[in-house]
Amino acid sequence: MSENILKSEERVAFALRTIYRKYGYLPYKMSKFEAYDLYVANKEFLVGDGVITFNDTDGKLLALKPDVTLSIIKNGNDSEKQKVYYHENVYRISGETKQFKEIPQVGVECIGKLGAYDIYETVKLAMESLRAISEHFVLDISHIGILASVLEEIGLGEEFNRETMRLLSEKNVHETRALCERRGVTQAETDKLLTIVGSYGNMRAVLQKIQPLCQTPKAQEAYKELAVLCDLLEKNGYGDNARFDFSVINDMKYYNGIVFKGFIDGVCEGVLSGGRYDKLLQSMGRKSNAIGFAVYLDLLEGFQKRKTEYDVDALVLYDESTDTAMLAQQIDALTKSGESVRAQQEKETGKVRFKKIFDFTAKGEKL
Repeated sequence: MSENILKSEERVAFALRTIYRKYGYLPYKMSKFEAYDLYVANKEFLVGDGVITFNDTDGKLLALKPDVTLSIIKNGNDSEKQKVYYHENVYRISGETKQFKEIPQVGVECIGKLGAYDIYETVKLAMESLRAISEHFVLDISHIGILASVLEEIGLGEEFNRETMRLLSEKNVHETRALCERRGVTQAETDKLLTIVGSYGNMRAVLQKIQPLCQTPKAQEAYKELAVLCDLLEKNGYGDNARFDFSVINDMKYYNGIVFKGFIDGVCEGVLSGGRYDKLLQSMGRKSNAIGFAVYLDLLEGFQKRKTEYDVDALVLYDESTDTAMLAQQIDALTKSGESVRAQQEKETGKVRFKKIFDFTAKGEKL
């Protein structure tokens, strides 16, 4: 099937699935419904403000799936590595409109014993996913371990950590400093926290800036992981599109390592989000490691409309005088070359955007 006849969302999803299959990821398919208990137990992991529920015929409470990752974890085991991709619609209650929303997603999950290459490959696939959507993209990368180490040094507990992480994700330096002052955090610890979060941009420059601040074993291990990832990305041609940004933060209850968010020019929100989430597996009784990401296809709708300048590659005009056999032959030749074609009688109305036109009417010019 030619990609030219697919809708923009389908075209992107097809391109992404092709990338993932090339790296040995297998398709994962789930039903629209899951037991509500699965999502209640892990509600803090979910994106969105609620879960859409209903009663099955036997009275059991079910939910329209608001997430795919939880289902993959639930239905896997620790005896073998899972490398899967999915193209699913998830169902959530919009935080803005409070209405039901159907959200198409494509994503990958790698679950098992993870090494440096697995982390690099997942980050690489995230970058390849962004590149398949737009040549103007960037992936912001962070590491939960470095921030977690600083917060452990401060030692003010989960409530302080949660509020600090929220402020830091907003790059709200003023309120973060004020919070530290209210809670009696030392000036040195406050400066370390703000320096790390304020470090953003070129990977090498950021590594150089934060290295003196990574003093605990946990922070040093996280730093080494970032340095290895930086080397691999640079050596394989991804350095210009990757940045380190420690305001990229996910819930420390579930995430424990590399986290990242992807952006493309023309869309203000992150169209891709992911990271390492070993703690989520542990909370669900699994012993494996895990890393993955999702691409939010709904955010691409406006971008794809702006990007698509033409409805078809070629518009072919004909009338009663046009030889039908010749017309069919010419259209067949165009479609076999990979172009999309619309055949239209000259008298038909309707605005069609096209790259080129062929006029086979009595007054037109032949090919």
